[in-house]
Amino acid sequence: MKACSFLPAATKMIYDMGLQDLLYGVTFECPPESAGKPVLVRCVLEGKNYSSGEIDRIFSASKAQGKSLYYVEEELLQSIMPDVIFTQDVCDVCQIDTVCTSAAIARLEKQPVLVPLTPNSLQDVFRTAVTIATALGREEAAYRHLSDLQKRIDTIIDEQRRHKAPPKRVMVMEWIDPIYNCGHWIPYQVAYAGGIDMLSNPGGDSIVTPWEKIVRYDPEVLVIAPCGFQTSRAAEELHLLQNRPEWSRLQAIKDEAVFLADYDLFTQPSPGTLTDGIELLAALFHPTLFTVPDRLRSKYRWIPDKLPQHA
Repeated sequence: MKACSFLPAATKMIYDMGLQDLLYGVTFECPPESAGKPVLVRCVLEGKNYSSGEIDRIFSASKAQGKSLYYVEEELLQSIMPDVIFTQDVCDVCQIDTVCTSAAIARLEKQPVLVPLTPNSLQDVFRTAVTIATALGREEAAYRHLSDLQKRIDTIIDEQRRHKAPPKRVMVMEWIDPIYNCGHWIPYQVAYAGGIDMLSNPGGDSIVTPWEKIVRYDPEVLVIAPCGFQTSRAAEELHLLQNRPEWSRLQAIKDEAVFLADYDLFTQPSPGTLTDGIELLAALFHPTLFTVPDRLRSKYRWIPDKLPQHA
């Protein structure tokens, strides 16, 4: 069995389940574990440093024109001759989709099986691990992996119940310019962590959210995790939020409860990374009940030193 992963989340799951011996090709954005595997999917923006606004305009224009910014290294793919390729249809902006993949493999001598992964909720993400493991003939590996993750989530829920912790009013921001709320599985992560994000879109796409709506909502905790950005990259554009009217009057600012977080804990939908995200959020929402695990301390940044003086 030869498998190729055309999305980072699938690659992460394959490694987390210990099935990497079956993986023969990955994408340019796949996690560090896959270093050394042939890179089959590239993006024309790879290696370029555009601002959030520029990225949004480029991808919006590409989508309007029916074009993709991703492409497949077809000769390399032909040399591998995979049996199965994992792709996605959740977002044609974040990763190459099944339509583009189908066009690329149409010219291959051997036609692999395409397995599209289309999760919308957190439970859907967990099911994708089973889909992947089953396609690779190792279904039991998924159940072992998911059982361990469910125990970690249950521990967080039980601790909140034991202390009767009220949910925090939060916002998780998926993009800075323009501002996007969070969607798909992220609202479920927020809920398990002990928060409620009334600006979110559970099970659906994230959407542009007016600043005035955020001001009216007035979150107690603000988590900024732009898709594709690590905290250092997100910090470069924090001024775009700080310069907005009413920024310093938000409750999250007054309480110094504003955080940057690495994107992969939220917008890279593998069960393992999303469970990490739940554990981080729980510690940010309820710091008297939970602490940030040592392995996640480099994945977020508390930013009171970057906030303007309170009015």
